[in-house]
Amino acid sequence: MRTLFSLLFLCFTYVTFSQQIDYVDFISAKTNIFEIDIKENLIGGEIIYEFDILKDVDSVFVDAVDFKRCVISLNNSKVKIPEYNGKQIIVREAFKAGKHYRLLINWVVEPKQSLYFVGWENNAPNQIWTQGQGKYTSHWLPSIDDMNDKIEFDLAITFDNDFEVIANGNLIEKEVGEISTKWHYDMEKPMSSYLVALAIGKYDKTVETSNSGVPLEMYYYPEDSLKVEPTYRYTKQMFDFLEEEIGVPYPWQNYKQVPVHDFLYAGMENTSLTIFSDAFVVDYIGFNDRNYVNVNAHELAHQWFGNLVTETSGAHHWLQEGFATYYALLTERQVFDNNYYYWRLFEYAQELFDQDNRGLGTSLLNPKSSSTTFYKRGAWVLHALKELVGEAIFKQAVKNYLNKYQYQNVETSDFFKEVEQLHGESLNGFVAEWLEAETFPYNKAMASLEKSVFIQEYLMADCEAKNSKCDYYLSAPLSAEAKSKIVAQVPERITIDVFNDGIKVRQAIAKSVVNIPGSLKAQYESLLDDASYVTQEAALYNLWLNFPEGRASYLDKMKDVQGFSDKNVRQLWLVLAFVTPDYQNDRKQHFFDELVSYTSSDFGFEVRQNAFSCLQALDIFNDVALENLYEASKHFNWRFKSFSKDLLDALSNDVRYQGKINLIKSKN
Repeated sequence: MRTLFSLLFLCFTYVTFSQQIDYVDFISAKTNIFEIDIKENLIGGEIIYEFDILKDVDSVFVDAVDFKRCVISLNNSKVKIPEYNGKQIIVREAFKAGKHYRLLINWVVEPKQSLYFVGWENNAPNQIWTQGQGKYTSHWLPSIDDMNDKIEFDLAITFDNDFEVIANGNLIEKEVGEISTKWHYDMEKPMSSYLVALAIGKYDKTVETSNSGVPLEMYYYPEDSLKVEPTYRYTKQMFDFLEEEIGVPYPWQNYKQVPVHDFLYAGMENTSLTIFSDAFVVDYIGFNDRNYVNVNAHELAHQWFGNLVTETSGAHHWLQEGFATYYALLTERQVFDNNYYYWRLFEYAQELFDQDNRGLGTSLLNPKSSSTTFYKRGAWVLHALKELVGEAIFKQAVKNYLNKYQYQNVETSDFFKEVEQLHGESLNGFVAEWLEAETFPYNKAMASLEKSVFIQEYLMADCEAKNSKCDYYLSAPLSAEAKSKIVAQVPERITIDVFNDGIKVRQAIAKSVVNIPGSLKAQYESLLDDASYVTQEAALYNLWLNFPEGRASYLDKMKDVQGFSDKNVRQLWLVLAFVTPDYQNDRKQHFFDELVSYTSSDFGFEVRQNAFSCLQALDIFNDVALENLYEASKHFNWRFKSFSKDLLDALSNDVRYQGKINLIKSKN
């Protein structure tokens, strides 16, 4: 039983540790990573923290989760018995205000999250990469989970000569040895620990320079040289636009972007180093359906909103995600057009409205709000605020806000004070309605959108409300969005002429016209040639379904098309080829085996998830697929893990697979 004294001690310790920033100011961290064991998934090295004491305090801690080794010295004297509780390294000393200290930590850890060893046991790309957003960097690096403590991190990493090592900051030196190279990266300004990052893999790179002289380094797999342009399209243009639009120079020395395998999210805005999912590496066709432009712009905007100025807590998370979403939209408006901007705002409004209707709406200042709220409602707040105060005041307020709080942490009130000072009026009513209320002000949002002729046209064109005008809408020169809406509403009334309305409308036809009349067969077949993998996939399936006599010719035509990086077209082709009677009967087993091969860890989780879904549609799982599904249910990517676990549970209830699955579980 714990004594009253021990309980009081724990409470005192918790309060002291949670408020360490009031007593201790960590200034710099020089990191030397020289132990990376790809067989044991270990990483280690030494880190030297320089810090000042602001108030007398009896202990200082560094966050470190489940470390295997922690050897510590303070001011060059070894700490003989350091305290370590599995989460924090604690140094107890009579630390005096005004004094400067130097803390060295030698460590080794097998990270359970935040740093991932990918591909070393299979044929996937051999990589090591980090994802520390929130407070997870402490799983691989002794660091400070409190995002309010900003530190200048310099990283040196030693690794095999055959690999590129990329980290925050400028590469100032490479020491090349016979087997390994030591890479020295330097950051000039402080940042929160969750933004420390590294990526190791086999890459080439291309470099452009912004109008302001900032190097823009864009990494890619050597085999993807033909995908560099469509993947990174508009990068320099967007960078130059954001610097001008925000009015504050890019705050870091350089900017790097690196695709990685099986990433947990679309992208992550580590300081000067965005890491993003290689699913966004696309060819010129894939660009039309699933490009990197929005993610590119969003993560770049974070270099100001989130990295230069950082929220104090989750209650102000919209200051990062809402701003990044909004400025990404402004950037895309400059790249594409005004209609694109209003269309995305319209989509955001519908999503927020739907969220409210499901009873899931929350205040924008609720730290437990959904991503939809933080990102999309946050973007709407800024759009509405600019309309209210005017563009000139809005832009100047944003500039003042960034300059005043650069390399610091902020709350929502800090931003609105800057706006109110220029606007000359209280914005309490605006804040109450747009930020604090649990429901999104949908009607006001729609009133704003209807100032756009493009949105007016889209809302007006509605076959469900005005059925008598459907034929007119189908022939009228409407926007692609409006015409696609009509196609989805009345697919049975599509005529040959509608096929001439551009790639987006043709995509809508492929998705919506499931029952293909013979009179449209020739035009529908032309969809297989469209520069859209979404269109090709839908058209192949629908043609195969509607015209059994043409199945062999459709399969022959599409046999070499892979589709996106998740092989969407190829996997559909394999399913159809496998089930089509009298089509290459001698290769049926080959088709099935290829489909099963895509469930293995040699491929990215997007490919694997597609393959599992295809096998589920066929209702056939062999032993190899079941083994791979069990392995997938342990995957570090939580979305893929959840999908795989649910499917495995469903198959466990099927008498055909119960015994095999139980055997697999017992072996593991």
